[in-house]
Amino acid sequence: MSVFTKLTLTEARLTVREPVYGFFTLLFPVLLVLILGNVPSMEETPPELGGLRVIDLYAGLALGLAIGIIGLQGLPSVLATYRERGILRRLATTPAPPAALLAAQLVMNLITVLISMVLVYAVAIAVFGVPFPANPALFVLAVVLNCAGAFSLGLLLAALAPSGKTANAIGTFLFFPLMFFAGLWVPRDLMPDILRQIGDFTPLAAGQDLMTDALLGRSPELLSITVLVGYLVVCGAAAVKLFRWE
Repeated sequence: MSVFTKLTLTEARLTVREPVYGFFTLLFPVLLVLILGNVPSMEETPPELGGLRVIDLYAGLALGLAIGIIGLQGLPSVLATYRERGILRRLATTPAPPAALLAAQLVMNLITVLISMVLVYAVAIAVFGVPFPANPALFVLAVVLNCAGAFSLGLLLAALAPSGKTANAIGTFLFFPLMFFAGLWVPRDLMPDILRQIGDFTPLAAGQDLMTDALLGRSPELLSITVLVGYLVVCGAAAVKLFRWE
C-alpha cells in the first residue's frame, strides 16, 4: 500500500472519530432537505426558477452547505492544527512528505462530499420527487469544481492562519456571507440583481449556478466556470507560496 493511500485511510479514520464533523457534513444536509421539503412554500414554482420548485434547488444548496463546511471550516482548521502541533514538521523527516498529507486531506474531503451528494439526492429524489440531473456528468463536474473553489480558499486560510482555532474562526466568518450569496436563505434567481451579480463572483454561488445548469440540462455558464477555476488558480497558487510547514 502506498504512503499516500495509507495517509488517506488514516485521515478518513480520524474524521470518522469526529461525530460532530460527520454529522454536519453527511447527515445535516439530508436532515435539512427533509425538514425544508415539508414546508408548503417549498413546493412553489416561481417563474424565475425556470419550472423548478424551490425544494429542487435546495437539494443542491444542502450539498453546497456540506462543501462550505468542509472547505471553509474543516479543511483549514485541521491543517492549521497539524502545523501548530508540529505534525507537518515531523512528517518532513519521514517517508511520508507533508505534501502527501495535504493531498490525502483533499482526496478524503472530496470523497466525503461525493458521499454527501449521493445521500442528499437519494433522499430528495425518493421522498420529494426532486428531478434527477438532466446532465449527470456536468452535475458531478459542477460538484468537483465547487469543491475546487472552496477547498483552494480553505488551503489559503490554512496557509495564513497561525492556529487551528483562528482558521476555524475566519472560515466561519466567511461561511455565512458566502452561503447567503449561494442562495441558502433566498434562492439566487429570486435575489435582487445587485446581490445576484455580487454572488456571481463567489465560489459557492458559482458552484450552485453550475449545479442548477446541470439539473436543468442547460449549457454551463462560462462565468461560473471561470470564477471557480480562478479561485483554484489564484488561491491555490497563493496557498502553495505562503504555506508554512512549521
